[in-house]
Amino acid sequence: MNDPAARPRKRRFVYWLLALPCVATLFPQLYARAEPSLFGIPFFYWYLIAWTLGCGVVTGAVYFFTREGET
Repeated sequence: MNDPAARPRKRRFVYWLLALPCVATLFPQLYARAEPSLFGIPFFYWYLIAWTLGCGVVTGAVYFFTREGET
């Protein structure tokens, strides 16, 4: 009954969302600049801070969509 091989492979595509934060911060040449600043914080810093928060959102979404039913 709890055979992992018998489980359907639903929503496996959601795991690809975990690659978004990695790819978005992989090339610092794309965001290594000072402008546009946000509240006096250079773009480089607030971009990385935004992706730190976004990583939590993405991880939570993947968890929500891939968890199995509560028994």
